[in-house]
Amino acid sequence: MHTLRVHSFSFNAMHQAKLSDLIGIINKIAHPTLAEEWDNCGLQIGDPAVKVDRIMVSLDPSPVAVAEAIRHSCQLLVTHHPLIFSPVKRISATDPTGALIYRAINNGLAIASLHTNYDIAVGGVNDLLATALDLEDTRPLKVTTKDELLKFVIFVPESHEESLLESLLPYSASQGNYGECSFRVQGVGTYRPLAGSTPFIGKIGSRESVTESRIEILLQASDLKPVLKVIRNYHPYEEPAFDIIPLRNTGVDLGLGRIGELREPILFEDYCELVKSRLELSCLRIAGARCSKVSRVALCGGSGASLMRDAARQGAELFVTGDLKYHDAREAEELGITVIDAGHFATERLMINGLSLQLRHELAARKMEAEVIPCLAEKEPFTNL
Repeated sequence: MHTLRVHSFSFNAMHQAKLSDLIGIINKIAHPTLAEEWDNCGLQIGDPAVKVDRIMVSLDPSPVAVAEAIRHSCQLLVTHHPLIFSPVKRISATDPTGALIYRAINNGLAIASLHTNYDIAVGGVNDLLATALDLEDTRPLKVTTKDELLKFVIFVPESHEESLLESLLPYSASQGNYGECSFRVQGVGTYRPLAGSTPFIGKIGSRESVTESRIEILLQASDLKPVLKVIRNYHPYEEPAFDIIPLRNTGVDLGLGRIGELREPILFEDYCELVKSRLELSCLRIAGARCSKVSRVALCGGSGASLMRDAARQGAELFVTGDLKYHDAREAEELGITVIDAGHFATERLMINGLSLQLRHELAARKMEAEVIPCLAEKEPFTNL
């Protein structure tokens, strides 16, 4: 059972990331299974085998963002909104989308997106917005799924315990305010190498006893596949022994929007000033019944009018979102809730710096070298006169 596949890999050494590594990191930050059925997230353009040393993060796959990524010699542009959303029937330099695809491919620029999966994910767009607007004790406004949790148990010889644990901890599911949680205990494993094996310790036909460590970590089910890849790449045994144990423990609720409390009630006008300051806005659009004080706030980055009834039903005095239409404003009046339309761009642009930080953290945890550059050239498409 326990035989060696020799690796010269040193886990403490930094190594260059491939596009496939970056897609794995993106999938950990916001797994594709969280996305709405109509969405198209993930890799849009690119060769997974290409090495990546520069990454740009932008809200949109716009001509400005693509030009900036090329100007900075980036091999990957990560966006919130997908470049390819509807089926593409042709790629022509005379079409807006085709021209961007054409230019990206010609300049060796891969493009990937985290869209509704990043809206829903812990630490994604809506959590970034909730933090910016001082919300505490937040929860999804509309729960769509729960984390499925697994206990992953693997046995490894003492000589490789630390390096294997270091490679696994970036995938461990957080427990409340704690991350990189694990459990280890030592024991003795026995095995008899059979014909055709290349034993790490011992001889073919002879039973061996080896001091091993049992490592346990908690995983989100969506992270099992990359963890098995880590085991294949870095475990010293040719046939590692491991257990995958489904748990009855429920993970965190995941879903659309957020609702939370302010530390203390605040006058509505004062909170409007806070929203303008934090989102760098000169004005806001207000709809619905005007509240005097705010203590419970619901929000949804981007276009969140469909969650207005959920916000009212859960007792929010105020709902912050973007892209409000005329009939949405009339519905807010009927529901007796105040709505701030802060705009699509302003309520989602926080993801540029937020995702940049997350990518840097995940790259560092995996000892991968790649520079992450926020796109600073994107501007609000609307102007006020």
